[in-house]
Amino acid sequence: MPKMKTSRAAAKRFKVTGTGKLKRAKAYKRHILTKKSTKRKRNLRKATITDQTNVKNMKKILPYV
Repeated sequence: MPKMKTSRAAAKRFKVTGTGKLKRAKAYKRHILTKKSTKRKRNLRKATITDQTNVKNMKKILPYV
């Protein structure tokens, strides 16, 4: 059986924590930042854990992570 291919797009966006959870960056931080509050922008900087409903599909496209 051939090797499975990793989705390179997903590999660049997700990292695995020590406990095996997927870490991701938050959205809505690219443009139109003037109307967003400083507090909101500051909270968007922090990474967060991928929601449990998406993890099964993410593990499928990241077989070696």
